[in-house]
Formats: sequence, structure tokens, C-alpha cells
Amino acid sequence: MTKQALQFRVTHRDGYARCGFLQNSRASLETPVFMPVGTQASVKGLSPAEVADTGARIILGNTYHLWLRPGAERIAGLGGLHRFMRWPHAILTDSGGYQVFSLAARCKINADGVEFRSHIDGSKHSLTPEECMRVQALLGSDIAMVLDWCPPGQAERSEVQKAMAYTSNWTARCLACNRPDHQARFGIVQGGTFLDLRQQHLESIMSMNIDGVALGGFSVGEPVDSMYELLDALASSMPRDKPCYLMGVGTPIDLIHAIGSGIDMFDCVLPTRNARNGQAWTWQGRVNLRQARHKNDDAPLDAHCDCVVCRTYSRAYLRHLFQAHEILGPRLVSQHNLHLYAALTKAARQAIKEQRFHRWAKDTLTAMREGDEVATPS
Repeated sequence: MTKQALQFRVTHRDGYARCGFLQNSRASLETPVFMPVGTQASVKGLSPAEVADTGARIILGNTYHLWLRPGAERIAGLGGLHRFMRWPHAILTDSGGYQVFSLAARCKINADGVEFRSHIDGSKHSLTPEECMRVQALLGSDIAMVLDWCPPGQAERSEVQKAMAYTSNWTARCLACNRPDHQARFGIVQGGTFLDLRQQHLESIMSMNIDGVALGGFSVGEPVDSMYELLDALASSMPRDKPCYLMGVGTPIDLIHAIGSGIDMFDCVLPTRNARNGQAWTWQGRVNLRQARHKNDDAPLDAHCDCVVCRTYSRAYLRHLFQAHEILGPRLVSQHNLHLYAALTKAARQAIKEQRFHRWAKDTLTAMREGDEVATPS
């Protein structure tokens, strides 16, 4: 690189858990950090100011979706993704590799890249590593992800190995592309649920000129316990001088476990997706606002939360909004959930600094599991 696009330094460690700073020309972020998902240049239901009020200073956008609509050239012509959506803080753009998994019926994979049929109008498109990086350069994101192949969680070993080989090749091609001086590039590790393949691919990706390492291919159908076991096993092999990002994960419980395994960055749609269905995360576990038990409850959603929602509204009122199909309900619970995720990572950082992370994690997990109104998936 002719210019370092991203600086990362670890300031405190407690076992594998660590906190630090991620800095670029636009932002200085404390890690561990959670990134709300703004797939189509919008965190669903919330304005950029409302997202920022939850504590977020970096969000995620999606290359595939913005490439198809409204188009990277249009966004670039309107001043880039930050100006287009009026988000003044940092943005990470996913490469579109996850759509290889989620839109499998609409795509064909070959050594050159991925051929898609648009989910919007059925038109045919080819997403190569070069096109992936060209689009992200036009978007002007602060962190660009390389193109990868994300196989299903229960994929056979041979398919996982093929995905690793393609991802490694595509990564090298992505890194050979020109990029804006301010844009960092992260490599993505695949390997399914096979520890030896994960370790092998981690070594391969770390040998390249990347600014950060992402673990992909999790939360795609594999058992949660398998993910935890792999994260624990990989902790000692993850880079000490680069940010480590766990893609698409997950619940607050998942984040706590992953932070203990040395993960610095997270993104997930759950805080806003589940909010639209009346499900809130609290320090005492999940709350299902559709349940009748809340219809006369004048208490806040979470007595231990200082977000504007918990300071202002009762559980009874929030339940009423969902019963009446008022759009304000999903908006308010989305705000609360994102605030909870930001507060969770802040509390984890403080516990790491004070060398009490593992006690904090144990106590927090116990409280969340004991008070959970929604059965934890097996």
C-alpha cells in the first residue's frame, strides 16, 4: 500500500478479549464495536440521526444491493454513499459474497466470479472480484470487503474446500485492484465447521496484504455451539495487530462469547429485524411485546437502559403499537435494540479495561438467559 488506510491498536487485553481503537480519516472507533446493518443505504425504519443517537459510529452497506439499485455510478455522481444517505460516520460495505448463499437459486459460481439473476427484475449480472472492488470504490466506503464464496453451514467438506480456493483466488484479485486512498480492505476466512480448514484458510488470508480479517460463513445454518467451539479454537491464531470481524453475528449472547474469543467487530440484522416483530433485547433477556402479559405493564422496556425509548415509554404502550400495527412500534424497538447492542459492547470494553471481563460475561449471560421470554434456539 502506498498509504495506510486504517490504523488499529489494542490498548487492553483480558485473556483473548481485547479492546482498542480503529481509526481512519473519518472516524476513531473504540472496539469491540457493533455495526448496524444499512443494506440499502438505510438502517430500516430509522433516520441516520436516530441511528447515531443509539451510539453507532459505523454502519454496514451492501455492495450487491446498491450495485443493482440505485447503482454505484448514480451514488458516486451524488457524492458517494456517505453524502447520499447523509451518514457522516464510517461505513463498511459487504462484498455481495453473502448473497451467493442467500440467493443461491439465482446465481452460478465459477472461477471468474458469480453470475446473478437480479432479485428485482431478473436481469443478468456478473460479479467478479474486479467489479466488486470497482463498485465499492465508487460507493466510497471506508472499509471494503473482498469477494468471497459463503457455503451453507452444513456443506460437505469438498464444497467448503472449493469455496476456500475460490475465495483465496478472488482475494488476491481484489487486492490487485486500485482503491481510494482512504479505503481499507478486509479478507474473509471460510472453512465451514471444519477446524483444520478454518485454520488453513486463516493462514492463507493472513499472508495477504489485508487491513483486517473477517470470519465469514457463520450463522448460516450451523449449530450455535459449533460456532462457539470454532471461535474458541481459532482465538490463539487470529492476528494480534489487525482488527478481527465476525460477519453476520448475532444475538447479545453470541457477541459476549465472541468478544471473549478476541473478536473486535460485529454486524447483524437481528436488532432491527426482530424489532419489527415486537422482540426486544434487554439486560434481562428477550422481551416479546406481543404477549398479553405486557398489556397493563407501566414499566419501561428495560429498567437498566437509559435509551430514549426506555426513558419515555411503557411496555403497555409499546405492545399497543404492535397490536394496532402502528409503524412507530418497530421504530422505537429498533432504536432500543441498537442502543442495547452499543451499550453491551461499551460495557464489555470497560470490563476488559478493568480485567474483569470473564466475571462480567458470566453474570450478564446468566441474567439474560434466566429472564428470556423467548425460547433460546437449540
